[in-house]
Amino acid sequence: MVGVKMAAAAAASIRERQTVALKRMLNFNVPHVKNSTGEPVWKVLIYDRFGQDIISPLLSVKELRDMGITLHLLLHSDRDPIPDVPAVYFVMPSEENIDRMCQDLRNQLYESYYLNFISAISRSKLEDIANAALAASAVAQVAKVFDQYLNFITLEDDMFVLCNQNKELVSYRAINRPDITDTEMETVMDTIVDSLFCFFVTLGAVPIIRCSRGTAAEMVAVKLDKKLRENLRDARNSLFTGDTLGAGQFSFQRPLLVLVDRNIDLATPLHHTWTYQALVHDVLDFHLNRVNLEESSGVENSPAGARPKRKNKKSYDLTPVDKFWQKHKGSPFPEVAESVQQELESYRAQEDEVKRLKSIMGLEGEDEGAISMLSDNTAKLTSAVSSLPELLEKKRLIDLHTNVATAVLEHIKARKLDVYFEYEEKIMSKTTLDKSLLDIISDPDAGTPEDKMRLFLIYYISAQQAPSEADLEQYKKALTDAGCNLNPLQYIKQWKAFAKMASAPASYGNTTTKSMGLLSRVMNTGSQFVMEGVKNLVLKQQNLPVTRILDNLMEMKSNPETDDYRYFDPKMLRGNDSSVPRNKNPFQEAIVFVVGGGNYIEYQNLVDYIKKSYEFTFKFTIHIRISALRTYQILQ
Repeated sequence: MVGVKMAAAAAASIRERQTVALKRMLNFNVPHVKNSTGEPVWKVLIYDRFGQDIISPLLSVKELRDMGITLHLLLHSDRDPIPDVPAVYFVMPSEENIDRMCQDLRNQLYESYYLNFISAISRSKLEDIANAALAASAVAQVAKVFDQYLNFITLEDDMFVLCNQNKELVSYRAINRPDITDTEMETVMDTIVDSLFCFFVTLGAVPIIRCSRGTAAEMVAVKLDKKLRENLRDARNSLFTGDTLGAGQFSFQRPLLVLVDRNIDLATPLHHTWTYQALVHDVLDFHLNRVNLEESSGVENSPAGARPKRKNKKSYDLTPVDKFWQKHKGSPFPEVAESVQQELESYRAQEDEVKRLKSIMGLEGEDEGAISMLSDNTAKLTSAVSSLPELLEKKRLIDLHTNVATAVLEHIKARKLDVYFEYEEKIMSKTTLDKSLLDIISDPDAGTPEDKMRLFLIYYISAQQAPSEADLEQYKKALTDAGCNLNPLQYIKQWKAFAKMASAPASYGNTTTKSMGLLSRVMNTGSQFVMEGVKNLVLKQQNLPVTRILDNLMEMKSNPETDDYRYFDPKMLRGNDSSVPRNKNPFQEAIVFVVGGGNYIEYQNLVDYIKKSYEFTFKFTIHIRISALRTYQILQ
């Protein structure tokens, strides 16, 4: 979700809500009091991979310890009995997990059991646990059983993804493969709907749903509308009444849920990007807000037959606490490189000041001037020493972003990603090209085979008219010679013909990037980044298709692109098949969900659009999972 907030409307973000729900769960499902002076109850946390992925971006090991978690262990790992400690379980209600939990009850591993399920557990599985507890004479030890409805992963205040484990099961490829059966499609849709339902339970709001017709997004909308409607109808067990709503129950404005099908725009996920966060996601190993880097080691002569030395791996967490990341994650990469350099110079200046003050404090002798300087600088040194922890944290973040940005820069230079980005921007905005597409594809030094194929697919998708067979054969030969797999091109040809995109390709606006020449500030010899040969491309704002759809539906604009979108209101007594919205007022809160996977380019485009267009509270959520390279891979 993306949130832009005014002081008068400080609604909690989805990140805050999910964190509060997790802390309440870890506190035995009792609301957690921040300033509690008492010692926490020490306990063990048992989770599966799904639970681990949900917790890790939100709670650090220190925060878990503050909550009384002494050990956090995977459910299916080998665990020793700890008979005098309570255990909090946080797992999916799968057959495999239920069997292992029943085994734990039989083995009497813990003093008491607090069972928390990420999604709702079925009655039959609940009975299996009850039978196992009876057989093990452990009924009294099962203290609480809760459905937590937390089956989604929050990565930002304003963004969530469905899952990290088994994500290929809900990917674009899974939904669009030609041999998918009706049963498999139902399973995919149910998985997506379950996560969206959990999201709205956590948000504490029932949305108005809009979606395009005849797409997977419509299937999700119909199922989600039914699930919300059934829950609201069950007054006794409704999750959207009373305390479950939290602050959401006082909101008179209901949120808009825009369900977008990935097929409306396949060019953007393939597009090479130029902003910091999107580049990190595209070119580095970046999952769940953690980036893994391989440290480059010098070439060493090793004896013949000796095992090659393993490269050291370092992991960095890019979290909301990181102020530099929060400020610059949406900035063009050259600006980030310049900002890192400025932060480094600022740190060095502060460090030099501390050293200078220390030197003055160490002055000896009877010199009156020295004594005067000493008294003047005592307060300054005291201030400098007190700010030392802040200075050390600043140094840590500078080192972190120097390493991450350097790794990104290596990819940019090695693959000429600035050239690809600029060229693709020109293709998508119908600007005159200054270089032949064939020349870039044929250039052995310009990018990987995947880069070349992504570029050509964008050209093919964006073209008003498909290239002639003769031209296409020429392109195919060049791509094959470059080592490209042609399967993605075959898919896009079929997709374009099916979607009738040849006559009406997605519009990406008429603006493009502007090259400002090379950076002057980071070109000096003391810079950490040698940006020579990398263009300083300045981004110009243009609304991508997802952003345009959101704008039309938020503002209730009449537009051929969205006029036929279906309208669902789960709170209405009877569902109706309508594209005419009953609510005529503009929405102030929205959630965008891309069925088939979103990307950080669209995320950043929506963030920029919100900053530019809105002054009131606005929230946006996008399902981010497929980066440009990953999109290329799933088309194979």
